[in-house]
Amino acid sequence: MAAIPDTMIAIDPAGPGGPEVLEPVRRPVPDPGVDEVLIKVAAAGVNRPDVMQRLGVYPPPPGAPSIPGLEVAGMVVDTGPGAAREMYGEPVCALVPGGGYAEYALAHADICLPVPPGYSLVEAAALPETFFTVWSNLFQRGGARAGDIVLVHGGTSGIGTTAILLGRLFGLTVIVTAGSPEKCRRALEIGAAHAIDYRAADFVEEVKRITGGAGVAAVLDMVGGDYVPRNLACLADEGRHVSIAMQRGAKAQVPLWQVMAKRLTLTGSTLRARDVGFKSSLANALGREVWPRLGEIRPVIDSVFPLARAADAHRRMESGDHVGKIVLEVG
Repeated sequence: MAAIPDTMIAIDPAGPGGPEVLEPVRRPVPDPGVDEVLIKVAAAGVNRPDVMQRLGVYPPPPGAPSIPGLEVAGMVVDTGPGAAREMYGEPVCALVPGGGYAEYALAHADICLPVPPGYSLVEAAALPETFFTVWSNLFQRGGARAGDIVLVHGGTSGIGTTAILLGRLFGLTVIVTAGSPEKCRRALEIGAAHAIDYRAADFVEEVKRITGGAGVAAVLDMVGGDYVPRNLACLADEGRHVSIAMQRGAKAQVPLWQVMAKRLTLTGSTLRARDVGFKSSLANALGREVWPRLGEIRPVIDSVFPLARAADAHRRMESGDHVGKIVLEVG
C-alpha cells in the first residue's frame, strides 16, 4: 500500500453556520490508538446529526473529532495496539463517533464490519448509522418480530428506508408516513406495506383502518412533540413506542390512562454517545443476524457528492426532497 501522508483533506468547520461553512481544509492524519484502525475513506454517509452538529446544536461527545461524519467505508491502512493485524488491507464499513468527512478516519476495530460481497464502497458507507439505529431501536428496544405490524415515521428518510428494508427482510408489515404522494409511492416501491401521506390524511385514523382497529406492535418515532400522543393512539395492547429524535419538540403530553390501560412501553435512545461495549455488541448482532442476508437487499441511495461538495450534500438533506441515503465520495 502507498505510504500514509502526514496531512489529509477534511471538512472541519471553524464554527457553526449554514452549509457554506463546510469547506475543505488540511488536517493531520490521525494515529490509531489502542484497539483502533485507520481507514482510508472511500465514502462517508451524510446523516441528520451531521446537520445538527454543523448548526451547533449537537456537539461531538467528549473525545470525538470535530470533523463531522458518523459512518465510513474504505480500506484499513493501519492498526493500533490490540487491533487484529489481519484487518490490515481489508475493506470495511464502520460506525464512528465523528471524523468521517475526511480522507482518513479512525474506527474502533470491534465496530467495523466487512463490506458485504457485491456491494460498492458507496453502498457500504450507507449502512452503519441507519442499520445500527434501526436494529437497536426497532428490533431490540422495540421488540419487533416476524408477523408484527409497525409504524415508522419519515418513511423515505435514511432511517425510514432502512426500516422498510429490514422489516421486509425479517417479516414485518411496515406502515410508513411521508409528506407527498410521490414519496408514498417511492416508499411502497422500496417495500412498505402501506404509506400514509400525513399532509392529506390523519395517520391515526389510517392506522386504525389498516389494522382493523387493532393497532400496531411498535412505533419508531423521530418526530416527538405532538406526535407522541397520536403515536400512542396507534399502538395495540402491549405496544412499544421508541423515540429516536424530536424534530417537532422535546416535550410531549402523554395520556397516562392510555399507557396504563393498554400496558404500553415508552422507550428511546441515542446512539452516538453510547460506549464502545454497546456498539460492539450491536455490531456483533448485525454481523450475525443481518450481514449474511444483505445480498437480499440494497440500501437506497438518493445521491452521491464529492467530499469537496459537502455543502451541497447538506443542502440536499435540508431540502427534505431526498429519498434514502446521501453519501460523500472521498477517494
